[in-house]
Amino acid sequence: MIDRLLPGELREAPDGRRSARDWVVDVALFAVAVGLGVALLADGWSEHSELGAVLDIVAGIVSLLALWVRRTRPVAVAVIGLVAAIFSGLAAGASLVALFNAALRASRRALAAIVLLSIPPAVVYPLLYPGGDPYTTQLIVGALLTGVVIGWGLFARARRELLRSLRERAARLEAEQRMHVEQAREAERRRIAREMHDVLAHRVSLLSLHAGALEFRPDAPPEEIAAAAGVIRSTAHAALQDLREVIGVLRESADGAEAVEPPQPTLADIPALVEECRAAGMRVACRIDAPAADAVPEALGRTAYRIVQEGLTNARKHAPAAAVVVTIAGGDELVVEVVSRRPVGVAAGAAALAGTGGGTGLIGLAERVGLAGGELRHGPDAGGDFVLRATLPRTP
Repeated sequence: MIDRLLPGELREAPDGRRSARDWVVDVALFAVAVGLGVALLADGWSEHSELGAVLDIVAGIVSLLALWVRRTRPVAVAVIGLVAAIFSGLAAGASLVALFNAALRASRRALAAIVLLSIPPAVVYPLLYPGGDPYTTQLIVGALLTGVVIGWGLFARARRELLRSLRERAARLEAEQRMHVEQAREAERRRIAREMHDVLAHRVSLLSLHAGALEFRPDAPPEEIAAAAGVIRSTAHAALQDLREVIGVLRESADGAEAVEPPQPTLADIPALVEECRAAGMRVACRIDAPAADAVPEALGRTAYRIVQEGLTNARKHAPAAAVVVTIAGGDELVVEVVSRRPVGVAAGAAALAGTGGGTGLIGLAERVGLAGGELRHGPDAGGDFVLRATLPRTP
């Protein structure tokens, strides 16, 4: 509704058509131009010759009709109106409207030429048709009218330019806000993807290990089968719980509400992680020679936990029979190292359990370490052991 009250050029989606306000303004200005022209023509009608009267009327009609295209051709309409107003009283009103329109829409250079062109009508017409007022009075009135019309047009022009600039600025700010929102959403998606890998890959790899052991050792003692089944059940329950937490974060992010994250693991949780892997049948040695967990920043401790978790997950996936050594040393830098010993005599069936990964865990881990200002290295060493080593500064 408000958009209809604006000029067509200032609407949010201008289509070249007149708005309701444009029609009202055009009709009102046309009526004013006709009224002024008829009044001035009547004032000097007795001084017109027959040919002069015809020329006055014809030129006035042309000038008045030209007003209907003044929005698209402001310079041409102004030139027609001002030239006709030199000898036509009927064109006087149309020339003032055209002059206002030129001040509103014409370029600066064209407007300067039109201002110069507005001088002859005020000077010449009173000489052709003196009327009842002195020439000096008519000249002063004409100059005042011209100045008021041009000033009014320039004022309206400044207001429109200000409105356009404010609208462009608002649109630019809105676009920047949308971009920031999209960037925040994308960052949240990446964070959730990393959390899904870090949280679920560990649990699922445990399930795969024990399920594979049951598959390849159906003749195992009932006690071992029952123990493996119990680990599978508890691990599946924990994985389901982790999945519910991740889905909850996704749902809250989609609804736009602030996600309440569960407590994140820190350096103090690494021994429990190692014990969980030992209970699953992995051979894991762990040595922590670092400051107390409460002396390590939470973000740094969480990064160290994820490094150990990723190293154990990869060892379980790619070398389930290998021994793993976890070492954490502290000082000015926190060094986290997970070494997966080269398996010896691994059976083909067991190797099949290892499966393959897409490497996304190490990519996400590199991002985490990079954000912490550290350095991550991974790959086989000279002895064939796979080494995952991260150096994390204690202070950023």
